[in-house]
Amino acid sequence: MLNGKYVIDAVVHSYNLDPANHAVPRHAEGITGMIFGVVAGSGPEYELGWDQYVRDWDVDETASTLFLESDTDFAIYHPVPIGAYKDGLVSVEKAAEVLKKHPTRFRSYATVDPMAGQAAIDELERQAELLDPIGLKLYPSSWTAEGKHRSFRMDDESIVYPLYEKAKQLGIGTVAVHKAVPLGPVPMDPYKLGDIDGAAGDHPDLNFEIVHGGVAFCEETAWLLARFPNVFINLETLNIICAKRPEQFSRAVLDMAVAVGDHIYDRMWWGTGHMAYHARPCLEAFEAFQFPEADLERAGQFAPVSQITDEHKAKILAGNYATTMGLDLAQLREDTADDDFARKRAAGGAAAPWATSRTPVGAQS
Repeated sequence: MLNGKYVIDAVVHSYNLDPANHAVPRHAEGITGMIFGVVAGSGPEYELGWDQYVRDWDVDETASTLFLESDTDFAIYHPVPIGAYKDGLVSVEKAAEVLKKHPTRFRSYATVDPMAGQAAIDELERQAELLDPIGLKLYPSSWTAEGKHRSFRMDDESIVYPLYEKAKQLGIGTVAVHKAVPLGPVPMDPYKLGDIDGAAGDHPDLNFEIVHGGVAFCEETAWLLARFPNVFINLETLNIICAKRPEQFSRAVLDMAVAVGDHIYDRMWWGTGHMAYHARPCLEAFEAFQFPEADLERAGQFAPVSQITDEHKAKILAGNYATTMGLDLAQLREDTADDDFARKRAAGGAAAPWATSRTPVGAQS
């Protein structure tokens, strides 16, 4: 709990960054470098060295660093299908493991590569049985067995629409897509937002979650939010900007609010990408955040934006996600109120950053 506010982190991972996991080294090296780069400048308490960070993270340390070292209460685990890595970077098996070990603290998304065609649909069916997923996570980039990069559009009726229909049949109502942040040395176009319009319009019975929304293409994001009530923003990476550069966070959020005004507070979901970046400084920064009055005066050309309140923050941190995804927030609170993580936190307070990982700050891997 963050000063009485329940916290759902809508995207967490256990990356396997070990070089032995590279399937397409040129691309995997670029992606690894990009991921490690977000740790740089996070401060002496939080910053890990290359050897401490670039390794295979297990689900136990992801859970412990999240729930014992930050005020996060519940999390959505995202396996990843990035073919530049042998296991996709975050394996489906890790998702199954974390659900088995910590069933009251995690739900999971499924993930597939739509470019695999029928095999992707078959894999989604398998994961639906294995994970009981609450959503489907997609990435625009795909790699062939020969290491060639390729991509797809979210409005491609032949490649991805069959997956949407299968997701609906399986009771999955949300499709998340990684946007704005290109994965290494690949074209930028697949990470733009022009393909969300058609998908959201053609499938009003699905929610479309823009992961990294607002990191780039804020104007396009604003008009998507204005036109499509089934589009939502996952704040992953903006959480890091909030911790490092709150003035940039202010501008990004207000730019996304240009056509929706205060409704922006209903369309954002908290997400940190932990363990890409430690969740604690992000939560502390968000809790302390207020929009500069000068920014508010310039914002909202079509609808004014009010100063952010504790009520707004509570919705962003948990309420919006729980409502949209059909989660019982009261039940989640009850289920996590007295488990092992809660008892340890009550007895000893928050552990030092990365202290419960296999390579704490200052340790050698």
